[in-house]
Amino acid sequence: MTKDAFVALVTCFRDDETLDFEATRRQVRRQVEAGNNIMCAGTNGDFTALTFEEKVQLTEAVVDEVAGVAKVIVNAGMPATFETMKLAREFDRIGVDGIAVITPFFIQTTQDGLIRHFSTVADGVQTPVYLYDIPARTQNHIEPETAARLAGHGNIAGIKDSGGAQETLEAYLGVGREHPGFAVYSGPDHLVHWSLRNGAAGCISGLGNVMPGVLAAILSAFNAGDEAEAARQQAIFGNFRKDLYALGYPPALVKRALYLMDASVGASRQPALLPDAAQDEKIRAILRAYELV
Repeated sequence: MTKDAFVALVTCFRDDETLDFEATRRQVRRQVEAGNNIMCAGTNGDFTALTFEEKVQLTEAVVDEVAGVAKVIVNAGMPATFETMKLAREFDRIGVDGIAVITPFFIQTTQDGLIRHFSTVADGVQTPVYLYDIPARTQNHIEPETAARLAGHGNIAGIKDSGGAQETLEAYLGVGREHPGFAVYSGPDHLVHWSLRNGAAGCISGLGNVMPGVLAAILSAFNAGDEAEAARQQAIFGNFRKDLYALGYPPALVKRALYLMDASVGASRQPALLPDAAQDEKIRAILRAYELV
């Protein structure tokens, strides 16, 4: 089965922090031309800084720009099931390929609460739903046993694992093997090749915003059966990740690195990373080392 790469697309802003749809569309085209699919309104897309209406408008613009050439997944997850459902129904109306639902954040939930949350959303839409686990940001974690229970739901199609631990990813992959049709997408950029070799359906990458060609090359080499080339490209990707993320909060650094490559993407909404001349020079040095500027 052909494996897919999705990029957790950045959202572009003007200097006054309003959405820049044209700049975002250019980033969509850049990714599609490289051979990647799109996830919008995710962690790297500043989804927590977007209003309800902006998420809907953003998704409409992305789907329009993609025009069926690539797949689009959008994150609908919010702390309350009620608002998550409202967003999911809008995305269902727009017509996306998948609706990701990040675990509730700020509100501490039980595993039973997560089952009710995800099941309610999956019951309420026609579009396939993907669980989205990123406990470092939400403080709520989908246990593998919970994923296994949810895998039996007819409209829950898989999971995006952004926990960063190979052990957890391995457990989710085990759920996928036990439940055919339950797709596991790797979030950690250092585990893309490993996850593909161990049965993942693909990856959803934040770092692909900066290195779309390298990400696409990992997938294309793997799909062609060229393990050596996939490993070579993964080494480039993983080393860049290690160098860049050593400087701080990954999503902010991805956006800042991309900004230094193309200022049209804008900064993130506050209170995210502010421009810092010394840090910018460190980022530029990394970008130069990888021939990205």
